Amino acid sequence: MIHPSDPETRQVLAVRDGHDAPVTCAGCGCRLTEVGDAFFHFNPLGGRDARGCRIACATAAHDALGRPIAVAV
Repeated sequence: MIHPSDPETRQVLAVRDGHDAPVTCAGCGCRLTEVGDAFFHFNPLGGRDARGCRIACATAAHDALGRPIAVAV
């Protein structure tokens, strides 16, 4: 039996080069997680992304194109 997709678990996709793709950070390329109307790095600890790299936009909200909306200082 095939179950319908759960709307809560849908993955938001951006259009890149005419193809659907996950929303990624424009600065570092990390995949972003949707929270409300914005996108964030997964588990940004101490200004670092999920890979452990220190990046300026780790705690900033991003738009659907992966650009930081505001960088936390």
